[in-house]
Amino acid sequence: MRWKNDELRGWGGALKTQATLARPERHSALKATLQDTPCPAIGARRSYGDANLATHAIDMTRLDRFISFDKETGLLEAEAGVTIADMLNTFAPMGFMPATMPGTGFATLGGCIANDVHGKNHHLAGSFGQHVESLVLMGADGKSQRISLKSKPKLFRATIGGLGQTGVIISARLHLAKCPAGRMVVHERRMEDLDAFLDAFNASRADFQVGWLDMTAKGIHMGRGIMEEAHFSHDRYIRPKKARAVPFNAPGFAMSRPVVKAFNWLYYKRVPEDGRDVERPLHKFFFPLDGIRHWNRLYGKRGFHQFQCVLPDDEAPATLPLMLEAVASSGLASPLSVLKRLGHGRGGMMSFPMEGFTLAVDIVNRSAAKGLLARLNELARHAGGRVYLAKDSSLEAAYLPDMYPELADFRAEVEKADPSRAFATDLVNRLNVRG
Repeated sequence: MRWKNDELRGWGGALKTQATLARPERHSALKATLQDTPCPAIGARRSYGDANLATHAIDMTRLDRFISFDKETGLLEAEAGVTIADMLNTFAPMGFMPATMPGTGFATLGGCIANDVHGKNHHLAGSFGQHVESLVLMGADGKSQRISLKSKPKLFRATIGGLGQTGVIISARLHLAKCPAGRMVVHERRMEDLDAFLDAFNASRADFQVGWLDMTAKGIHMGRGIMEEAHFSHDRYIRPKKARAVPFNAPGFAMSRPVVKAFNWLYYKRVPEDGRDVERPLHKFFFPLDGIRHWNRLYGKRGFHQFQCVLPDDEAPATLPLMLEAVASSGLASPLSVLKRLGHGRGGMMSFPMEGFTLAVDIVNRSAAKGLLARLNELARHAGGRVYLAKDSSLEAAYLPDMYPELADFRAEVEKADPSRAFATDLVNRLNVRG
């Protein structure tokens, strides 16, 4: 197997490292690579921070084949490099789709399992890992085994959301959900402030729901934004057209306070005061930014951090205003800030979801970002919430045990699966995830 020198970056671009990469196309090549140089596996590099950074890594994106599909039950078996968009484009015309999908179709099957991703319907469908029937895991010695919640429950739960620490995910069997249409009817309405948002989420009965927040708004307008509630339409599925790309890193003023504030105001005003219904193709609703390739370049060469946390229901009304105020006062807010309602579903020991509200905000990578991120992390910890490790670039290691109560069990299981710590990444080392 040939190794290629490359620069690995988190999707936010703020963290990077020089690395050597292997790109196997067959299981035999993967096995030989692991036996020669055991190291972590990575996918499409859509984790925002350093979850996919390491000095040596195996790029799994060429192991992207569909293995089998049962049209009666919706059970799909596929290799780890298959993307969510691949699944949607292939099986939506047959009436099936992944039961839960992250905000980008570029995420791989292996990445979705390793981070136990969630979507706009988490309150009903739970997390991605809860729909995985079984998976094939390869250890640092090149030996593989199929595991499931029935056959090896502890190892399985350590793998779901386990950041790739139990071994390389080769393939998985996944239960797809029914896909009754190729378009979504989306009801958009303005939310005047944060209280209106929280009330709307608590009252909503929509299958899919998400909120966009204007993180530059202050005072009585703090927390204003757009609420989207969606259900399936009745049209056929249409494949997305080729996306346009951002050709180069944008200049620094593109994310300056005046520009972001003006954009947010216009985005808020685009929805009429009495709301509106619009129809969108599935890919535009579920993956709104995938229509612009390399959109992360809009943040310039220095990149950005993304902070995402989930707060328990009883703490969210008091803690969210403090977070919004901190971001608005910093002048580091971006146009891309999201509020969602999560249910209790989670598939693994280190899975992010918990019942409550999740806030995700992009933070421009400037000198003041470090202090702002520290403030947000502390607020999340104090409220009994947790930070999403797939997005993290700033959490302190000391916070991890409070945020992830099954950490000790996870460490014990991973120690058995990978005693040489061959699969440790930069994030795992930074946060002392392995202990």
